[in-house]
Amino acid sequence: MTSQYKKYQDLSNPIPSNTITWNMYGAGVENIGKNNQPESFDVPEPADNQLLVRVDAVGLCFSDVKLINQGSKHPKLYNRDLSKEPTRLGHEATLTIIKVGEKLNNDFKVGERYAVQPDIYQNGKSTAYGYTVPGGLTQYHLIGPEVLETDAGSCLLKVSDKLGFAESALLEPWGCVWASYTQRRRLQPKEQGIMWIVGQTDDTTEYQFSNGLQSPATVVLTNVSEQLTALIKETAQNVIIRNDISIDNLAEVSEELTGGTGFDDIVVLSPHSAKALTTIAKHVARRGTMNMVGKKAVDGLVDADVGRLHYDYVAFIGNHGTNIADSYGEERNRCDLRKDGFSVFVGAGGPMGQMHVQRAIELKNGPRQVIVTDINDQRLAEIKARFATITASNNCELITFNPINNPQTLPEFVKQQSQGKGADDVVVCVPNAGIMAESATFMKDDGMLVLFAGVPNGTLAPVDFSSIYLNNAQYTGTSGLTIADQTVVMDNTIAGNIAPAICVAAIGGMNVAKAGIEAMIDAKFPGKILIFPQLVDLPLLGIDELAEKLPEVANALGEGNTWNIAAEQALFEAFIKDA
Repeated sequence: MTSQYKKYQDLSNPIPSNTITWNMYGAGVENIGKNNQPESFDVPEPADNQLLVRVDAVGLCFSDVKLINQGSKHPKLYNRDLSKEPTRLGHEATLTIIKVGEKLNNDFKVGERYAVQPDIYQNGKSTAYGYTVPGGLTQYHLIGPEVLETDAGSCLLKVSDKLGFAESALLEPWGCVWASYTQRRRLQPKEQGIMWIVGQTDDTTEYQFSNGLQSPATVVLTNVSEQLTALIKETAQNVIIRNDISIDNLAEVSEELTGGTGFDDIVVLSPHSAKALTTIAKHVARRGTMNMVGKKAVDGLVDADVGRLHYDYVAFIGNHGTNIADSYGEERNRCDLRKDGFSVFVGAGGPMGQMHVQRAIELKNGPRQVIVTDINDQRLAEIKARFATITASNNCELITFNPINNPQTLPEFVKQQSQGKGADDVVVCVPNAGIMAESATFMKDDGMLVLFAGVPNGTLAPVDFSSIYLNNAQYTGTSGLTIADQTVVMDNTIAGNIAPAICVAAIGGMNVAKAGIEAMIDAKFPGKILIFPQLVDLPLLGIDELAEKLPEVANALGEGNTWNIAAEQALFEAFIKDA
């Protein structure tokens, strides 16, 4: 007898006539579905440039809450009237192709499995699957040029048959986590960009600029010595002397010279004023660099735009020598966790934070000590239990800390645990500028601060810029992902380096998808909630409930009662129905 799971994989059952869907008709959870129920629509036929896909699994993501709260006002919806043109949540999706439009026959085949890369740009305009493009909280839907013909090509990643449905759906959030440790910053002067070099009138240092000067189309000099000016003129394409630029008129000059977009590259020689650096940093272009070269600390903390660190990939770099070019390049500016280091993950009790922690534990040449903080003791206990096996097998120490019910502050605790040295890496998973600023205080002078959670551009936090050029401290942040990031996660999963589905804390079928969204908002489960759209009647169950409710599935779980392909197969055997 052929198993239901095998028949499902092989598409043996006929395509149903209807698809069950949770459309979103406006802001608020109450506007998901009709009368608190999903709707049934005809399964559509694909046009020549479309695919009909079956949705196999969808991860629920807290980033959807902004869309739920804002509705049509969400920036990716461009004030669309959702009551007339609804969207659909579910950007963490894995799909199987059911039918292929005639024009796509050379590129796609029936039965192939794909994961969606939801961060889409078309003609430079930002859209997204699960936002602008209705997402995966349906059983069947069409995919066409809105996903297949983007500025980056197709936003579908072909998935290996070695991955389960849960693992495939989770390639998206895991890809976002992995992207946090890949170099998103530009670390060389921009080709045909505009560079501003600002010095001090009393600085007698003889600077060098061994490479990179040939890249900018224009180099603007302010209070730069005759020696360095002569050197720059020998190499640079076009040099403008503007000694009239000051902190007071910088905004007007930036508008004049850059159209208000900011300088692609700024070099600050012998910085001494934190107030000046605060102002200068505001005029670095998106993906720009601010290179500080000096030997003395500035007179205080700099109010850094932590929103731009996360969303605009601004690179703050520097060195304490005399060669300006020494600050640039990936070799000097690391972006991954330090080998054998001491890492702190702040506010990491949620699903995405847990993925950061798991990656750190499983990372080859990763940290040896990991601190996880959260204000929920249940979450922290779940992390200790869930990661106990991989922590032991990877020779890593996992320490949890709740700052709410502890007599010590988090900086004091980190200082104690690190024997006064501070953390090599601090990863902030909560969108709070105060916490970001505090987190920067307990890292080593040459540590790395990663802002995974985003706050709005213009949000300032006081941080120590002196450590950037005196000790090579790193401040980084990332938003979104690419197919390449998802591919890295898939390859590492196949190689056995990571187990993405460990983060799954609850499962449910199509009828309880809205209940799953509400449970996610309420943080009811200490991890990821996964919806299987084809399992219509599967109730919303925590993994810890399976032993009582679905013992055959519970018996297939991995060590520490963690989700795996065997449990997934047992679940489908129990709930998939013949058509």
